Amino acid sequence: MGSYPGLGEVGGKRVLVRSDLNVPLDGTTITDDGRIRASVPTIRALAEAGARVVVTAHLGRPKGAPDPAYSLAPVAGRLAELLEAPVAFATDTVGESAQQVVADLGDGQVAVLENVRFNAGETSKDEAERGAFADELAALADAFVSDGFGVVHRKQASVYDVAQRLPHTMGALVRAEIDVLTRLTETPERPYVVVLGGSKVSDKLGVIDNLLGKADKLLIGGGMVFTFLKAQGHEVGRSLLEEDQIGTCVEYLRRAEASGVEILLPSDIVVDSEFPTGDTRPEPIVVPASNIPASSLGLDIGPDSAAAFAAALADARTVFWNGPMGVFEVPEFAGGTRTVAEALTKVDGLSVVGGGDSAAAVRTLGFDETAFGHISTGGGASLEYLEGKELPGVKVLED
Repeated sequence: MGSYPGLGEVGGKRVLVRSDLNVPLDGTTITDDGRIRASVPTIRALAEAGARVVVTAHLGRPKGAPDPAYSLAPVAGRLAELLEAPVAFATDTVGESAQQVVADLGDGQVAVLENVRFNAGETSKDEAERGAFADELAALADAFVSDGFGVVHRKQASVYDVAQRLPHTMGALVRAEIDVLTRLTETPERPYVVVLGGSKVSDKLGVIDNLLGKADKLLIGGGMVFTFLKAQGHEVGRSLLEEDQIGTCVEYLRRAEASGVEILLPSDIVVDSEFPTGDTRPEPIVVPASNIPASSLGLDIGPDSAAAFAAALADARTVFWNGPMGVFEVPEFAGGTRTVAEALTKVDGLSVVGGGDSAAAVRTLGFDETAFGHISTGGGASLEYLEGKELPGVKVLED
């Protein structure tokens, strides 16, 4: 028997672990198991200490009722492979199956409960309904470990309310994520460069707002760049554009210049006449960012821009990257994302891949994950932390 940091002796105790196992599925096939692999160290440490480990997690966005398309059964199977040990699976979350599976656990054994979002109480805005569901979850365990960083920005039953009902602590994954993000916000080594991509400026407003006073350079790519280009007076053809954010981008460019922060925008763009689908063959061309044809849409930063971004990262001591530079899933539009990822592997300092699509891109493009300083499992949570927001699932653990 052994102990776990923050809980003490856990041998023989039922420990509820909130993991983030929200992985992409193609039917029942897991196409990216990164989050499952990230959950293994905490689960293994508890099992080796003799705990009876009860894992709860969500997958997708079921509407508060069972939906076979979002079952965690494939995840439980993959977790068993990674642990190299049997993993029991409960076909419900707090019902008869869950109660029996937990009762049957021996010391050092692991079980996974069915998708916690099959219960409406998990995400309910009504505190009484959420609390009632949390009571049922808490009844299955003697202690709680919060290890799903991808959900700590949500005030949900298995993240927030359960922690109020059981002795609790952070898991190794959440602790590592908070440590890294604290370094980014409080003690970054300089030069500090932030690379932002993804589809929408509106998704990144808070983080741009907060980092304009902290970063030395902001490199902007992805779909969000076209609103910035429009703010500079350029036409962007049929590219993704948020008309209501043009004024915001104008203000960001003004503030950056006034504060001495460099915002680097692409000088060239890879465009096509159509968004790539399974039925279309890409015919990309590279055009100046200031001269995107009216009939085209931008789908990646161009090779000159990618080289400029890599050069801007070459002497960085701290880098945070969130959001791909283009439609990386299609080889013809993956060049910008690949070049930025490659540049991050060469950073002499802390390089952080900020979860979500960026983490998926790193794996899809075949990079060795150990080449990066840290790959976050929670895109939304890491962005909210960098915005300076309080994360309910972390605050409740500190309280």
